[in-house]
Amino acid sequence: MKGFLEGKTILIMGVRNRWSIAWAIAQSAAEEGAALVFTVQSGRELEQTAELVRDLGDYPVLECDVGSDDSIQSSFEELRRRSGVIHGLVHAIAHARSEDLEGDFIATTREGFAHALNVSAYSLIAVSRAARGLMSGGGAIVTLSYIGAERVVPGYKVMGVAKAALEATVRYLASELGSSSVRVNAISAGPIKTLSAKGIPNFGNLLETAAGQNPLRRAVDRSDIAGTALYLLSDASAGVTGEVIHVDAGYHIMGV
Repeated sequence: MKGFLEGKTILIMGVRNRWSIAWAIAQSAAEEGAALVFTVQSGRELEQTAELVRDLGDYPVLECDVGSDDSIQSSFEELRRRSGVIHGLVHAIAHARSEDLEGDFIATTREGFAHALNVSAYSLIAVSRAARGLMSGGGAIVTLSYIGAERVVPGYKVMGVAKAALEATVRYLASELGSSSVRVNAISAGPIKTLSAKGIPNFGNLLETAAGQNPLRRAVDRSDIAGTALYLLSDASAGVTGEVIHVDAGYHIMGV
């Protein structure tokens, strides 16, 4: 399948380290011929990510604080100068304050709730608005969700609410951007060992339960998610938008 994304420029937002899902997607996209551009949240992460990206090739890494409209505008203006056009965007950005994941959900602070929704859901609206002008020939936007958006997952708490908002955002964006031939979809990934996942209490139990109860009787890995992301970024999914595709070995269909 080499060359699946040949001639496409893909923006990857949210690579934090080599164990992240975003990095697995970037690796697979590069193997399939895509030209990549990366963004990081702050200058503090710039050199670390640039060093990681050098393993793939000579790809630009830009700073983009998704909590700032000015930063988003500035980074996309730089992207326009560098690439002129983009064909795909991977939004792998989410965050909740640790104190809002440790206590009871009912104890979630107003500030913590606003932070989780702003970073994890509103950011998709903000970057999609900026990306639309660079997708002059149409394009694909892909974000990452989790079953905690649909069901109560112990320890997930306010992130579950944020992911539910993210999935609704996917549908509304898909409806509005479809006339510009821009597709918007989400991947609901099964539990995967990442550094971010370590912030979820009892994550090891979630991983074991999902692997033991899903139809395939195995844990999903980053390559499973990356494969679906390649499909959604490619012309093979030209008729797919507004979807939340579960890549969890079928766990979401089970009643227990």
